[in-house]
Amino acid sequence: MASDSSKTPILPLSSSSSKDEEKERLLKGDERLFKGSAMTKRGANAAISYMTCAVLLILFNKAALSSYHFPSANVITLFQMISSCSFLYVLRRWKVITFTIGESLTTSDSNSSFVSLKTMIHTLPVAVTYLLYMLATVESVRGVNVPMYTTLRRTTVAFTMIVEYVLTGQKYTPPVVGSVGLIVLGAFIAGARDLSFDFYGYGVVFLANIATAVYLATIARIGKSSGLNSFGLMWCNGILCGPFLLFWTFLRGDLGMTINFPSLFSPGFMVVLLFSCILAFFLNYSIFLNTTLNSALTQTICGNLKDLFTIGLGWMLFGGLPFDFLNVVGQFLGFLGSGLYAYYKLVGK
Repeated sequence: MASDSSKTPILPLSSSSSKDEEKERLLKGDERLFKGSAMTKRGANAAISYMTCAVLLILFNKAALSSYHFPSANVITLFQMISSCSFLYVLRRWKVITFTIGESLTTSDSNSSFVSLKTMIHTLPVAVTYLLYMLATVESVRGVNVPMYTTLRRTTVAFTMIVEYVLTGQKYTPPVVGSVGLIVLGAFIAGARDLSFDFYGYGVVFLANIATAVYLATIARIGKSSGLNSFGLMWCNGILCGPFLLFWTFLRGDLGMTINFPSLFSPGFMVVLLFSCILAFFLNYSIFLNTTLNSALTQTICGNLKDLFTIGLGWMLFGGLPFDFLNVVGQFLGFLGSGLYAYYKLVGK
């Protein structure tokens, strides 16, 4: 495998052999979806991959926390992080992937960390915001039913737009701002008559929204200047955040609860946990790829577009909100706003 992969990478890398080549490739007209498009074919593939992984991961996390009543969302995050680092280590050792832009697959692996300490420090803000994002997102699934969870999460677009403006000065055109406003309006209409209101559950979801916005904006600002591709950024996140998360779960007693969890070694739960870890790996990769190739706001909008499938599957598998006219109208407005944003992105507005 190593000898074959030295010629052609098995997995797609987030960057080409050099920064100049990457910029030149992205500026070529034939890379666009069609003439005038603001999104490349590669960016569209990254967006679709993210949406697919995100739908499945939400359902598997919900199954572990609600159906099997696993006691700790933090431990699930820890398992996912350990699994991702293990996958990355094996793939890098086998020379299937690289961690830095312009790095050859035949480069010596004498440095066991794969990434220099200076680069690690440079990516520290990404790692910290990633940890907050993961913890808040996994915990937010517990206290809110799946349909309402996806509704509240759609307000992330407003947080992302504000954070991008504060951190990078990014401004958007009136059509894009209008589509985002339509998404937020739809979210509030959909939740107007939610009788299962839970202050803690709603609070954690909005905290997850803020953490997501800061995390994506940080990737857009720091990730591109680090010299790392998506796999390298994931590796740094795991190395920097893993020890802290392990200590945190031990301090809170989550590890003890996990050991005493009665269904820990049941085949059904182990399958759910395994798929959760695998999907988290691909989801993290697609998030970095989508955010660096497109933008933080585009990544957030992709999260809204995936909600149609999440809501449908959530209602069928876990139950949720009863049929309500306002909820249906709100869902429709949210999807309409997401579709308009996707259209404006494609036509370059």
